[in-house]
Amino acid sequence: MNFTNFDLDQLFSMGDDSNPLLMIVWILPIILFVFYGQQIQLFVTSREIKKGLKKLDNFREESRTELINYVKNNLKVKNDPVKKIDKFLEYFTIMPVDMDPNGIVDKVHHTVRSREDYTRSHVKSLSPEMNDIELNKIQTLLEIASSLQMIYKIVNHMFLTAKKQNNYPLILPLQMLLPFIMEQAEAMIEAIPAFKSDQPVGDGIGPMVVGKMMLEHEKETIAFQTSLSKIDFEDRKLFLLKAEGPASTVGRPADGLEKIMSENKIDAIIMIDAALKMEGEDSASIAQGFGAAIGGIGTERFQIEAVATTNNVPIFSIVVKQSVKEAITLMTEDIADTAEIVRLQLNEMILENTKSGQSVVIIGVGNTSGVPQ
Repeated sequence: MNFTNFDLDQLFSMGDDSNPLLMIVWILPIILFVFYGQQIQLFVTSREIKKGLKKLDNFREESRTELINYVKNNLKVKNDPVKKIDKFLEYFTIMPVDMDPNGIVDKVHHTVRSREDYTRSHVKSLSPEMNDIELNKIQTLLEIASSLQMIYKIVNHMFLTAKKQNNYPLILPLQMLLPFIMEQAEAMIEAIPAFKSDQPVGDGIGPMVVGKMMLEHEKETIAFQTSLSKIDFEDRKLFLLKAEGPASTVGRPADGLEKIMSENKIDAIIMIDAALKMEGEDSASIAQGFGAAIGGIGTERFQIEAVATTNNVPIFSIVVKQSVKEAITLMTEDIADTAEIVRLQLNEMILENTKSGQSVVIIGVGNTSGVPQ
């Protein structure tokens, strides 16, 4: 058969508007999209979301299995821990009512601290002989597993609701947010090996810089899981503050700062932390700024800002930029290499912003897993 003489115009008689075959070819899709457009879009979008949901389901099961296996293989547990761990994974926190914002920070602070203390005491009940390093490690693994479980439940709920209502606009926000949710979930699942083996994560760059300065100096516990050293530098007194490593904890730097400032005259506060980079920015780039560099839900930052404001003390910050994944997975070589550069910038910042005889608090903010002092 010779296809070179194939004439599309002739087949559909495109020059003839009265051809019924041509009219059907053009009108049928229009009718389909007018009456079934939402269902078609819902079907296509559902396939993408189902793939994401399957991944999230695997992540939550993998994190739960990792936690159970770690507890069984590394702790002396008298009874099977599976039932207790499954109960921990279902814990939830109800945040205080914020219709009257007066005093809301104190209420949130109280709720979060109560939850931390409650979880810690119940994790300890798995094996009363476990030390604080193991306790913090299991608490971190539990946080990862419960977060992945909650993410899966929320995404699944939104997806099933949209499907049940056959409502395409309801599924649109989920489709737009899913890439960001998957990025967070993948980072969390990849963080498990680093926390299990007590290795530093990207978020630990602040404690790493301050921890190196504290080596070979006398340490004291200034607040819960928070360590303090006092050293001299260029005729200035430095108060070095970080979470107590190498356990997986962020400590309570705000409580430590409050205690230091209640007993000493402080002239400046400098905070060193990891910060999320914007798209297009290089990982491990360093920036300096003004204000309290600390993440979390905001209660620690509020407390630090309140103490600084009351005492009229400026807060300076140095941040090392990184992605979400880099912040909670094994610290990359590039980020670790910035520790010495940050140290030099810190020295310059102290000399530029304080005078001889003054005192400065240096806070290394972040998870100090695998970082001693």
